[in-house]
Amino acid sequence: MTHPARWTMEQVNALFDKPFLDLLFEAQQVHRQHFDPRQVQVSTLLSIKTGACPEDCKYCPQSARYKTGLEAEKLMEVEQVLTSARQARDAGSTRFCMGAAWKNPNDRDMPYLEQMVQGVKALGMETCMTLGTLSDEQAQRLAGSGLDYYNHNLDTSPEFYGNIITTRSYQERLDTLDRVRDAGIKVCSGGIVGLGETVKDRAGLLLQLANLPTPPESVPINMLVKVKGTPLAENDDVCPFDFIRTIAVARIMMPRSYVRLSAGREQMNEQTQAMCFMAGANSIFYGCKLLTTPNPEEDKDLLLFRKLGLNPQSHGVEAGDNEQQEQLTRQIERADASAPWYDAAAL
Repeated sequence: MTHPARWTMEQVNALFDKPFLDLLFEAQQVHRQHFDPRQVQVSTLLSIKTGACPEDCKYCPQSARYKTGLEAEKLMEVEQVLTSARQARDAGSTRFCMGAAWKNPNDRDMPYLEQMVQGVKALGMETCMTLGTLSDEQAQRLAGSGLDYYNHNLDTSPEFYGNIITTRSYQERLDTLDRVRDAGIKVCSGGIVGLGETVKDRAGLLLQLANLPTPPESVPINMLVKVKGTPLAENDDVCPFDFIRTIAVARIMMPRSYVRLSAGREQMNEQTQAMCFMAGANSIFYGCKLLTTPNPEEDKDLLLFRKLGLNPQSHGVEAGDNEQQEQLTRQIERADASAPWYDAAAL
């Protein structure tokens, strides 16, 4: 099964047009060529500066332009962030992502951001930040502090983008990804399904991502979380099969990338999530909140992993340190013990 170095729109549309089960089968084959199909990478996302964002992204409750009842908060203290990171690590996350509702960081904030990265790295976790547009110097400074990943989503296709955001151009987003890559930081970039886009727009988004000079190492696929007060609050629900199809096409087009189930998992039943893993998703956000939107509680995730025979990727296992894996196993057993279907005699 060979795939092109550079995809065409015709090829991507052909994938979206494939019979659903054939597409899933191909995606699973691609997935198994590049990853252990039972391993899931687990990340936690913390909003380190919430609300009052000057951007007008129509899906976002953090925009200062919409009345959603969200209270704005200033940048968190470094020690508060590190406390949250420790909790995330102890709950099984291997990557800690820090998000700030900014158009771009101020230079006065950079020393605090650098301390956060250094502190999370010292806990043995991978680090990720999403702070908006970056200058060359800011990207270099974050790289110098040890930042592993930078998240900056393209959101949708270039053609549909102007219907969702007017305060930042598509090219600005691509330029930030270039700066991050040039600084030696890994790229995390994906998009949102359910903005009112067509299937062609979903194909256009994945085409942009897969045809970057180096595809993103991490590709979050979000399902729109409709928030009252935002312009997209009344959007139609996304058909679960359409969402799973988008995951499968992303997996086929970016075979070496981690494809992450991100926002919107709270609305997905276990069967939909299971089919997303079958379609090649191998990373999730873990914990009770994604920035400002709810996310399934950790125990629910651990129970689902257990039902599907999936293993959270753990710290230091390659190096022969299995303590974290054993801790996760104990957590799964505790989650099992509280489940209504648990039968110790059957184990």
